[in-house]
Parts: sequence; C-alpha cells; structure tokens
Amino acid sequence: MPKIVVFAGTAEGRQIAEFLDRHGIGARVCVATEYGESLLPAGGRLTVSHERLDEMQMETLFADGCDFVVDATHPYAAAVTENIRRACEKTRTEYIRLLRESEGWEDSEVITVDSVAAAAEALCGTKGNILATTGSKELKAYTVIPDYEQRVFARVLSLPDVVRSCGELGFVGQHLICMQGPFSRELNVAMMRQYDIRYLVTKESGKNGGFPEKLSAAREAGAKLVVVGRPLREEGYTLSRCKRLLLERLAITPRQKISLVGIGPGGEGTMTGDAERTIREAELLIGAQRMTDATAVPGQEVFHAYRPDEIKACIDGHPECEKVAVALSGDVGFFSGAKKLLEVLGPEVEILPGISSMVCFCAKLGIPWEDVRPYSVHGKEENLVGRIKCHPKVFAILGTADGVAGLCEKLHKYGMDEVHLTVGERLTYPYEKITQGYPRDFLDLKTDPLCVVYLENPAAAGRVVTHGMSDDRFLRDKAPMTKEEVRTVSVAKLQLRADSVVYDVGAGTGSVSVEIALAVPGGQVYAVEKKPAAVELLRRNKIHFGVDNLTVIEGPAPEALEDLPVPTHAFIGGSSGNLREIVALLLKKNPAIRIVVNAITLETVEETLRVMREFPVTDTEVVSLSVARSREAGAYHMMMGQNPVYIFTFSGEAQP
Repeated sequence: MPKIVVFAGTAEGRQIAEFLDRHGIGARVCVATEYGESLLPAGGRLTVSHERLDEMQMETLFADGCDFVVDATHPYAAAVTENIRRACEKTRTEYIRLLRESEGWEDSEVITVDSVAAAAEALCGTKGNILATTGSKELKAYTVIPDYEQRVFARVLSLPDVVRSCGELGFVGQHLICMQGPFSRELNVAMMRQYDIRYLVTKESGKNGGFPEKLSAAREAGAKLVVVGRPLREEGYTLSRCKRLLLERLAITPRQKISLVGIGPGGEGTMTGDAERTIREAELLIGAQRMTDATAVPGQEVFHAYRPDEIKACIDGHPECEKVAVALSGDVGFFSGAKKLLEVLGPEVEILPGISSMVCFCAKLGIPWEDVRPYSVHGKEENLVGRIKCHPKVFAILGTADGVAGLCEKLHKYGMDEVHLTVGERLTYPYEKITQGYPRDFLDLKTDPLCVVYLENPAAAGRVVTHGMSDDRFLRDKAPMTKEEVRTVSVAKLQLRADSVVYDVGAGTGSVSVEIALAVPGGQVYAVEKKPAAVELLRRNKIHFGVDNLTVIEGPAPEALEDLPVPTHAFIGGSSGNLREIVALLLKKNPAIRIVVNAITLETVEETLRVMREFPVTDTEVVSLSVARSREAGAYHMMMGQNPVYIFTFSGEAQP
C-alpha cells in the first residue's frame, strides 16, 4: 500500500484525509493544532499528529518510503508550503498542492491590501468599528490603530490558548468573539449590525473559508470590506480534482450516494429538513438553474441539467463526488423528472420527497386536496378540458405564459363558462400572485411561466359516467347516425382503455366518436369522414359536447388514415367498399389492434366475413342486434322494429 502524507491545515485538507480513510487508505496526517487533530476521525486508518515540523523533519518523514505528499495547508501559510515543497524536491517525493479556490470580485467598496499589517495601517485614519476575521496569530498588527481596544472586534477560535493570547493584547469582553466558522451571510450581517461595524477585514479565503458570505454581508450591512490578498500565486489542484487524482492513482472504486431531492415550490423555507441537509452536504448539485440557484451552498460543484442522460453523464464524470444531489422542483413523485431518472440511474438512488405545488396551493386557498384531480400539461399533451368535464375539482400545472389564456379560450368555446378558476403565479416567491375568476376573465392573460391553476366545475358533479347517450342529444341534420342501442353495444365491444387511440372510420354525425372521446378523456379519437356536410356536422358536435380530444379528419379511407398516430382501436361504421384495404392498413399500423365493424347490408356482412378469414385475426365474434322501440298509437303503444345490425369484433393476432 502506498505511503501518503497529508498536511491538513484547512477544511479541504480534512476532507482529503477523511476521503482516504473512508476508502480504507492509510495516511500520515499533519495538522497545526490539537483542535485540528480533534476534528479528524479516530480509530481509522489515519495517523494524526499536531506536531509542528520544520524542513529537516519533513525531509526525514518523506525519506522513509513516502510515495507522495498532499499539501492542503492554508493559502496564507506560505512559509509552510515552501518548506513542504523544498523537502519534496530534496527527497524526490511527488508533491500535490491542493488549492482553495479563489473568489473574484468587482466592488468599488472593497479595499485590497497585501497583508494584515497593511490593512491595519490603512484603517488608522478611518472612523468606525472594525470586525477583524484574519485569525488570532496576526491580531497584534491591529494594535497600531488608535483606540483599537474600543474600535476593533476580533473574531477568533474558541480555544483557551487563543483567548489568553488575545486578552494579553487587550481584546477582552465583547471585543473578543470566540466562535468556530464558517459563518452564514445572515450571521455575519447580524454580528455586524450588533456591533455597528463599518469595516470588515478578511483574507481571501475562498468558498470554504466563507468569503462569499462575508462579501455579501458587508454589502447588506453597509460596511466596507478590506481584503488581504493571497501571498502566493500557486498552481495546483482543486479539492474535487485532487480527489479524482487520488481515485486514479490509488485505483479506488468510486462510491457515490445519489439523492433525488424535492425542493418544494422553490421559495425560501419550503424544503424539508432532510432535503436541506442532503443538499447542504452534497459535493455535486445538479438541476435546472432555477433549482440550483435556490439551493446551492458554497464549495459545491454545480451543474445545470434536467435531461436524464445529461445528469447521468455528469454524475459519471465526477466519480470523486461521493454525495450527489439532484434538485427537482416540488415533490419527486408529482409530475417530476424522477421517474425517468430512476430508469437511467437505477434503483439504489435515495428519494427525498418535497412539498408539491398542488399541496402548497391548496393549503394557501384553505381547501383539502384529497378529492382534487392533478394533471400537468407542462411539456406534454393532456386533454385538460376533458378532465375538467369529468371532475368537479382539478389542479393543473401549465408551465407557459399563455397556458391559462389558451385553456380559458377552449372552455369558452365549449360553453364551459361556469368553471371557476384560481390562478397561482410564482408560489412562495416574493412576487407571488393569486387571481380568481371565470374563463371570460382570463382570455388575454399572460402569466409567469411558474403558473398553476385550480378549477371548480359544478356541472361535473352530476355527470353520467356510462356511455349510451340519447340520440336526440346529437346534432343530426341528414347525416347517417349509429343509433343509441347499437352504439352502446359497439363501444362496449371495443374494450377501450383510459388512454386508447381510436379511429372512427365513416364517422357520420360523430355519435360514436363523441361517446368514445367522453369515455377516454386520457386518449385520442380521430373521426374520419369524406362527405363535407358530415364533416361540418362532426365539428359542430365536437364543440356541442366539448370533446377536445376528438380530431376531425376529412377524406376517404384508407388514404386519410396514413399519417395518423398508431391506433389501439378502430370502429368502422362505413367503408364505401374499401373494407379490405382499411383493415389491411390498420393491421399494418398495429398488428394487435382491436376492431369493431357495423354492417347493415348483407353484402357488407359477406365482405366482413371474407376479411376476417383472409387476415391474421383472433377473438372473432359476430353479434346480430335487433332493436325495437315503442311508439304511441292513440291510447296504445306499438313496438317498431329498426333495421337489424351485425356487429363484428376481432383483434390482430399479435396480442400484447
């Protein structure tokens, strides 16, 4: 096993040491203080020492069969870095420099100096309180500032030796703040306001050192930031690149924990505790930019992606990241990308639920969501009008700025003006907006793309759920129509599913098309008719019944069927002598299709039987249906027979 020495004077250095320990790799870890030693895991494969080494002692250590050295000392510990580098050169030991990433800034309110002494000198001629965050070892430099005991507040580690040395310099009482960092922006701001700080002195310590939080806090608190620049301009590896190098050099098999995290609607405070902790601890955060902007923390690798293949490629390309979080909007089980991601990433992925937009919205409206039907039209087709016709309460994710206006235009066209809408934009964000009204109120509305809608349809409560509508409900004119009883049996013989794609060939008035469209609101119906007068009647019945999932196709069959989506079912009410060609095309498009044919004339019966013998079909059935209806004749009722109808049913042999 290779012999490794790690100088772990920073948080990154401790992470490298812990990384090696978790993978069963032993290492000699050198830290600067007893406190630093206490932060590392005990009882593992690490040998930890806080003994300070000079260059000669380093040479002796490296000469004892050391394979390589990882220098993760503080970027301001220039003398130590030089000693390590020279000792490696003399012993011909490989030297790996782990660099804390530098943070760039452009701010006229930032004063840049070369040293803490220069910072103190620059502050001598100023007025106002100073917060010094440059460490206890260089605190003496601030004593040149007039009235420093009253002006300077020193933030240092809470160690007995540190407190004692600071007290000897005159930093006591409230002017000595003993805390372990890094600190959040909010805590920095609160501290600066508490002590009326006008100047904040810091080293350019990068993300892990909390520099971005200090920069933003100074701006918010109205203080100037005094930045001590790094003493050396070095070349080396970032933390993630160093881990990857160790994986390759030591032939370590990556061990990654991948979590799919629902972050809720996205506003502040809408994540669960588990979600916040998982994202905070993640080394790699992946998600759409809106999600990562709302959740990323300093020190993370952040990758913007939402497609499953891109996300998997990113995870595979960062084997050094042991904790990976994929941030998903709302709840991972509610119209989320989690389903497709699991297919790509495998079952060993951790799933952390979030607060869905529906739950959030209904809670804001003060209504229960147990009987609300949720749907999404964001990036996919959905017969939302059909869903609203069927259910008294519907929630929908729209996802586009014109989604509400487009939906209301359809509701208005189909005569559904009694539907009440509540529109929610940017839920939980500072500019959240909730608006209520009816379709006519939203015809020209442009919303934020982060938009949802809750709809109440009082007409849906008493809706009949079985098919078999009365003939007099249809607009008829002179077009032929499949009568109620025949239509009821024929539709039943189709054995439709909720998402069926159905052709109605020779649709006539569209009575069968409408019945099917109402029965399968999650499916699609194509009504094919060649006669212009019947086509116009079809369109009128579509609007009359509000069946948005019905598409009228004008033209003769089978030609008009060529470019339509693959069907799961077909009803043939009229074939104009082309039954064989129509069935041939249907079986070609879907060898497992289920077909129902209505025949009145004996010639059509003969043609259908011949087709059933010629093609590879199964589950064949023929039903002869004779219907008689009563008619009043004075004080009496007479049964009047209608034309008998033959109902043929068969399926392609390639059954699923």
